[in-house]
Amino acid sequence: GGQHMHPSGVQFGLSRGLRQLRGEEILLSDQLVETISRQAQMYLQLGRPAMTTQAKKVVKIKPLEGYTAMSDADIVQRGTAAQTGLTGNSNFQNLPVDLAVLKTDIESLSALIAESLDGSKKVIAQKNKQREAVIKMLLLLGRFVEVHCNGDMAIFTSSGFVPASTAKVPPAPLPLPVIRSVDHGVISGEIVVHVEAIPKAVHYEIRYGAQVNGAAPGSWTSKVVTKVKPPVGFQGLTPGTVYAFQVRALGKVGYTDWTDSATCMCT
Repeated sequence: GGQHMHPSGVQFGLSRGLRQLRGEEILLSDQLVETISRQAQMYLQLGRPAMTTQAKKVVKIKPLEGYTAMSDADIVQRGTAAQTGLTGNSNFQNLPVDLAVLKTDIESLSALIAESLDGSKKVIAQKNKQREAVIKMLLLLGRFVEVHCNGDMAIFTSSGFVPASTAKVPPAPLPLPVIRSVDHGVISGEIVVHVEAIPKAVHYEIRYGAQVNGAAPGSWTSKVVTKVKPPVGFQGLTPGTVYAFQVRALGKVGYTDWTDSATCMCT
């Protein structure tokens, strides 16, 4: 009989909720309902402070995605891994995607990939549509796994998803600058140096010195510039003298080497 008297709304809600969870009517004994509600209240009282301190420590594990750049074969492989990993996996219940549907969708994607090899535009369009459907499911499942693994790598990988690397890519050294040209300026005693800009350069140091009989300059004069567009001008040089110019660029991890000398006779 359904005439169960429950002392409190919490208990009634719980018993009803537990029945719905199983998707069938189960009569819970009053004693069981009472035990569950007692545990729930204890959890609410004790659990809160512990949860907040713990929440700070949980490292978010994100799934490796970037599906649009992946090949069709990769999508099938990723999808199959997730479908296999999540099937019957007690760590992940009430999934947002029906795994049977995912399995069927992956199988039809595989078939369309094979079929599309003959280049039929219609089949290729169907394959791409099917590919999008599988990607959408993987994105939904990936978010679900990210949230429900509680920062536990073993639980995360049991899902069949691949974790994205959390390793920060160290900044790479800059490439060596390139001196495009060294030319006479508009006025006498001016030389204009055209250096190719380097993305991520903090600044450039251009140094010059007079060459005597083709020998390397005995001393250098430096100029630091943050931009090399427009080309950098050097004034007050001595007409008739050959000047050598070298450039180095500063990046996150320090300076590049100096370039080889580019020379120009001042006029």
